[in-house]
Amino acid sequence: MNTFIKPSDAELREQLTSLQYEVTQHEGTERPFANEYWNNKKAGIYVDVVSGEPLFSSLDKYDSGTGWPSFTQPLESENVVERTDLKLFMPRTEVRSKQGGSHLGHIFDDGPAPTGLRYCMNSAALRFIQVEKLEEEGYGEYLKLFK
Repeated sequence: MNTFIKPSDAELREQLTSLQYEVTQHEGTERPFANEYWNNKKAGIYVDVVSGEPLFSSLDKYDSGTGWPSFTQPLESENVVERTDLKLFMPRTEVRSKQGGSHLGHIFDDGPAPTGLRYCMNSAALRFIQVEKLEEEGYGEYLKLFK
């Protein structure tokens, strides 16, 4: 991931859907219960749709009842950056990917054990890679998590 160079804005507009672009580049939020991964129960990992950074695992995913994919913790904590978001006139913790700088979602403190956290992410910011495709897609090191 150290060699990742973020594409230009024009390239991102071409590579991403309009929703992916709005969410990742302009801190947008997709509709709950009407997004690709909110109810995904398959085994695998979620990576940044822009950079491919490994972000979350299905092993840490749970049904938060919010309509967005929610996780108790990141797969690789060094790949997520937290920052304060004051857009709704109250402080929230925004989550971004480190290399891609993509807006992913927010963290809340109403999650289950063991962390008590809810990483509430936008499906549009993520790409899901099923366990069976991890090796093929260059993420073979994560296979051991699912054995």
